[in-house]
Amino acid sequence: MVETAGGGPEDGAAEVLDRPLPDGVRRRVVQIAADGFGGLTVTELPAQLRQYARFTPSRRAKFAGNAMAAALESDPLFRQRIGERLREAQPELTGALDSGSPPPAADPLDVAAAAYVLRPAGWVKLVTAAGEEAQRADAERADEETRAELERLRAELARAREHTRSETERLRAELEAAKKEAESLHRKLRSALSDVKRGEAALRKLRGEMEAVRAEGHAQLSAAESESRRLKARLGETEAALEAARRTAREGRSVEDMRVRLLLDTVLDAAQGLRRELALPPVSVRPAETVDAVEPGRMTPKDIAARALSEDDPAILDQLLALPQAHLVVDGYNVTKTGYPQMPLEKQRLRLLGQLAQLAAQTGAEVTCVFDGAELAAPVLLAPPRGVRVLFSKPGVTADELIRQLVRAEPPGRPVIVASTDREVADGVARAGARPVASAVLLKRFSRA
Repeated sequence: MVETAGGGPEDGAAEVLDRPLPDGVRRRVVQIAADGFGGLTVTELPAQLRQYARFTPSRRAKFAGNAMAAALESDPLFRQRIGERLREAQPELTGALDSGSPPPAADPLDVAAAAYVLRPAGWVKLVTAAGEEAQRADAERADEETRAELERLRAELARAREHTRSETERLRAELEAAKKEAESLHRKLRSALSDVKRGEAALRKLRGEMEAVRAEGHAQLSAAESESRRLKARLGETEAALEAARRTAREGRSVEDMRVRLLLDTVLDAAQGLRRELALPPVSVRPAETVDAVEPGRMTPKDIAARALSEDDPAILDQLLALPQAHLVVDGYNVTKTGYPQMPLEKQRLRLLGQLAQLAAQTGAEVTCVFDGAELAAPVLLAPPRGVRVLFSKPGVTADELIRQLVRAEPPGRPVIVASTDREVADGVARAGARPVASAVLLKRFSRA
């Protein structure tokens, strides 16, 4: 329905479109706005459209179509400026619209879009008529497409029926041929089945004979293998017993001989030391002198006890190492981590072994240094110094256990001194007959030297 603001039908600006703008007309209107957009300055554009000023016409139509359509509808000044650009671009079409006689050969959508922008008198009728014409054209085009599609489907149906008819005839012929071939194959199959049955009977007979022969062979082989295993087991037991007897005799003789000889050397050295200690000048002993008493000027047992060395005095270690055939066993890392823990392990070992070499040279005692080898990734390349035996514990064996093994390996009566602050090690070696000393005592002995 067309309305005017002042009641006059010629006032195009007052006419109002009472239905949505047809899609075809709307696309042409957006394209007109996008084409005329570039001829305007930024200040001439509505605020909501200024961000698209640098876009190309195609990108404006794509991204700003809704905004331009809304601006044309709501902003008369913007619509007037776009109309001016349209007049410059299409003077014939716009002139015909101004005169009220649109060209008959023009596209109704172009005429309706130009009328929507220019708003001449009667533009609503032009837009409405263009929308109806576009819908009628779309309906006719859809009808034509539907008829063409129907004709195509009918042709395809006829071809499918003809193909089905020919395919059916071909399949019938193939079916007849297949039936004849099946009858021939059936006859051949019955003959083959008879041959197979005779062959299976012969095969079962041969298989039974073969199973009997195989069972007999297996029985003989099992008996032979059992006898062979029995003889091998007896031979292995005999060889193991012989080797064990030889090893026991050899090891027992060598270890016991070594222990007896070492103990004998210890006793002899102790006897010689005692003889030297008791080499007193000849005196005449009187019975009264055998009575236990304190003579004037002599020390009492309390005085002697007061002069005893303390446990942390390094002189104790000198006295122990002065004993005949003394053996000093050192808990290596316990000593180094007590004395110089900040050094790397390699330098700790080298420093300790150098000090032990000097101590062995000074005292003449046997010295064995034990290190824990449980965490070693590879064997330690180390040349032991002269007079010092260096041992690393095997995987799964701690250095404490190796020290206890060394103590238990010594014969009873030989003086063995173990340097370690570990309370468990000290108690263990003490029960085995060794003399424990603290690591600090050994370190003091080194510093004194």
